[in-house]
Amino acid sequence: MDKKKVLVADPISEKGIDELRAVPELDVVVRIGIKPEELLECAHEFEGIVVRSQTKITAAVFEKAVKLKAVGRAGVGVDNIDVPAANKHGVIVMNTPAGNTISTAEHSFTLLMSLARSIPQAHASVIAGKWERKHFEGVELNGKTLAVLGMGRIGGEVARRAMAFGMRVVCYDPYLAPARATALRVELMTTVEDAIRDADFITVHMPMTAETKYLLNKERLALCKRGVRIVNCARGGLVEEAALVEALRSGHVGGAALDVYETEPPAADHALFSFPNVVLTPHLGASTYEAQENVGIEIARAIKDALVDGIVSNAVNMPSVDRKTLDAIGPYLRFAETLGRLAGQLAPKQPEVLRVNYSGQVGEGDTTLISRAILKGYLEVGSSEGAVNWVNAPGVADRLGLRVTESRLATPADFTELIEVTAGTGERRASVAGTFFGKSPRIVGINGRRIEAAPEGTLLIYENRDQPGIVGTVGNILGQHNVNIASMSLSRDARDGVALTVLNLDHGAGPEVLAELTRHPAILNARELRI
Repeated sequence: MDKKKVLVADPISEKGIDELRAVPELDVVVRIGIKPEELLECAHEFEGIVVRSQTKITAAVFEKAVKLKAVGRAGVGVDNIDVPAANKHGVIVMNTPAGNTISTAEHSFTLLMSLARSIPQAHASVIAGKWERKHFEGVELNGKTLAVLGMGRIGGEVARRAMAFGMRVVCYDPYLAPARATALRVELMTTVEDAIRDADFITVHMPMTAETKYLLNKERLALCKRGVRIVNCARGGLVEEAALVEALRSGHVGGAALDVYETEPPAADHALFSFPNVVLTPHLGASTYEAQENVGIEIARAIKDALVDGIVSNAVNMPSVDRKTLDAIGPYLRFAETLGRLAGQLAPKQPEVLRVNYSGQVGEGDTTLISRAILKGYLEVGSSEGAVNWVNAPGVADRLGLRVTESRLATPADFTELIEVTAGTGERRASVAGTFFGKSPRIVGINGRRIEAAPEGTLLIYENRDQPGIVGTVGNILGQHNVNIASMSLSRDARDGVALTVLNLDHGAGPEVLAELTRHPAILNARELRI
């Protein structure tokens, strides 16, 4: 058995490494602190790479890593991984958002309490031989308002701890449903400005994106009440440091506690070092024994699942799918790829739109993965950009100018559920539809005509004028070329007098047979589709 090689390039817990080594299908290579030039030299050997924050997986690495299928980051941020390059090369990028949740939430709350009571400053004063009780008068958390910007796992845990201290919690999160906010017992605001306006403390828990960079900038800090205290244990750059320094200097911001910075480590002469009401730690949010063990085990299992079982969890560049979901929708995914491949072979050249319509039960859940499978199958037929997979399919479609859309009909007319794929431009289009009869997938429509065919082997599709003798003629031609018919489905349309026939063949007929068929005056066209 050829084993899949996995490189562990940064320190993760021994239990995580043991998890990987226990998988018979994997060959684990541990090279902690590998240099960039060394990584480029050996990248072609590996199908999986595990990193933390030290090793950078650049576009150049992805170019060299021709076998690479998955990169796992033992942590939350993926700043050291070139995700667009991963998309281009079809590599799954996964992180571990849950493993350090409690650790980071606890550190955030520790910094919040340190700001309220000047704990680090008081400690430094005592060990310096001073006794300055009046100098370190603090504030209580009870009754104060905390604004949580980002109510994901960590933000939610911080909110729970704040409420235990009697704080009022308001939050801003564009993806948090009002019902979920009610369940968490927090007040959901519609804008950042509304959330921070009356806050005594602000804590940020969002990823770094183009939209969230400088989430707390000069203008928003000016909106805050005088004396507000700010905590950032998420990502450097969510708080504009230059604006924060200015607000601290003016006294508008009453204190700040940072664990992350725009540049790490910050320069030795950074202006933040000069303020007595600032608490700084060296990116310690996930630095607990439990968190490091958790993220090591979590990323090891994610790499194993992706490379061995085809299960994707915590991916940042494609939909994730757990084992239960995969078991439930696995048949749909396989059939969806088939429908995509058929549509790719039927569609006219240079289509602009690929439309997927779901009817009935199949459209009631999350269809993201099913649509991705259809797109993958479709592009595998018509794309000239090399290998297409689950990760790079949307990027390939975008580069080709292919727009992918979804629609839904609640109640299909003739089937409990139906998936219809249409591709084309304007009036030039082709379609294929499929459903399940029990557990068996069936193609039930081609170009709007009702047929029934098993999605297996080779399909011979031809249209002819609806007149006697055509079925016998086709059978005779195929027989002369030793091509056996496994099954047949016939669709007649009295409106135009044209019949469509789908034959399942034991093996391909070939271009010579197709040419002979279309020489018959009643056969309008014939084509062979590979499943």
